[in-house]
Amino acid sequence: PRLSIESLISLFQKYVEKGGYNCTLSKTEFLSFMNAELAAFTKNQKDPGVLHRMMKKLGTNNDGQLDFSEFLNLIGGLAMACHDSFLKAVPSQKRT
Repeated sequence: PRLSIESLISLFQKYVEKGGYNCTLSKTEFLSFMNAELAAFTKNQKDPGVLHRMMKKLGTNNDGQLDFSEFLNLIGGLAMACHDSFLKAVPSQKRT
């Protein structure tokens, strides 16, 4: 678990602005993150405005930035969507 947490922190820090306020992702940094790290997701979107709406929805304090907590909400939501897809693709098994 430690490695996974460190990876999430490193991933977030990789995209925050190094020369300025480095505790949040700007819209540009968010788009850069999504296009680089989640390219398969972004390329499959038919609606070009989906990423902008995602950022707006994730930004709970309406400051136009994503802090680490808001970033984790994104990661958690994507993990849940992937898990749901996995469950639909795998035949259900009886649990004992």
